[in-house]
Amino acid sequence: MKQIIVTVIVFLIAGQLFAYNKKSDQEDMNNTEHYTFTLSDKVIRQKVTFKNRYGITLIGDLYLPKNTENQKLPALAISGPFGAVKEQSSGLYANQMAERGFAVIAFDPSYTGESGGEPRNVASPDINTEDFSAAVDFLGLQKQVDRNKIGIIGICGWAGFALNATAVDKRVKAVATTSMYDMSRVNAKGYNDAMTLEERTKALEQMSLQRWKDAENGTPAYPTTHLPEKLNGDEPQFVKEYFDYYKTSRGYHERSLNSTTGWTTTNSLSFMNMPLLTYIKEISPRPMLLIAGENAHSRYFSEDAYKAAIGPKELIIIPNGVHVDLYDKVDIIPFDKLEQFFKENLK
Repeated sequence: MKQIIVTVIVFLIAGQLFAYNKKSDQEDMNNTEHYTFTLSDKVIRQKVTFKNRYGITLIGDLYLPKNTENQKLPALAISGPFGAVKEQSSGLYANQMAERGFAVIAFDPSYTGESGGEPRNVASPDINTEDFSAAVDFLGLQKQVDRNKIGIIGICGWAGFALNATAVDKRVKAVATTSMYDMSRVNAKGYNDAMTLEERTKALEQMSLQRWKDAENGTPAYPTTHLPEKLNGDEPQFVKEYFDYYKTSRGYHERSLNSTTGWTTTNSLSFMNMPLLTYIKEISPRPMLLIAGENAHSRYFSEDAYKAAIGPKELIIIPNGVHVDLYDKVDIIPFDKLEQFFKENLK
């Protein structure tokens, strides 16, 4: 069992959230306009484009509360989870927060979804942090947005980018995270910092050698390891939870990396020695809200970020919640608290 868990961790660290082959769900959902949630009748949604500081064109959905054409609204930029697209969790969050009076953009990060960037399916501590600031650029140019009232929500792996972006971008007035992952930490040290130096060295050696193969081929390699069509039942609980979201009708989307091919094989390299939360203390005096499930395997990321931050700060633990509960379960995600937090602090 220990070897199975180690193997699973290695694949997850590499961004390879197993491309399970559940055809019955996938064949029914191969529609590019598919969203995993229903748009509120109190909200309008429009597709938008904007560029980040590196010239990459990002694609997002702008959510606005209806009948607010002549108002200046507080605004939010939302992205995540790591390997998801705007039609999944971030769009659901945007829909909910627009109902509550915010102008919200949910966007596909660089190299993923409908956004630009080549090669596909790669992440970067720097560029993905910049993506959030580019979304703030976009929001600040909208006539319905009060550019002095902009906040960020980061989900899962994009929570780490959200905190990093807030630390450096002083236009952001408040930041909230749910089911936070520190992608640099988990890549560099493994889950619960359990990776040994020998294991880290071996992983780096494998990815370094893979670069020669990618250079020879002219294209990056992608995962080739797939789990069976059905789970055996002895997988770690968090893998079962990911499967339940990404590989079923609950959350499957054909552009989501976690629903399909996964990240490039060398995706972890830049995360291995570029810590995202080095300057978390510089978020202060702007407020931070961290939300995690009581039974989430990722809970310790939120708890440690809370300890490292200066404040004002708040940590909310959702009773009995697991990591993916905060992706889409609207009866569990504390949207009323998020509304209160941002309305009080976007000023």
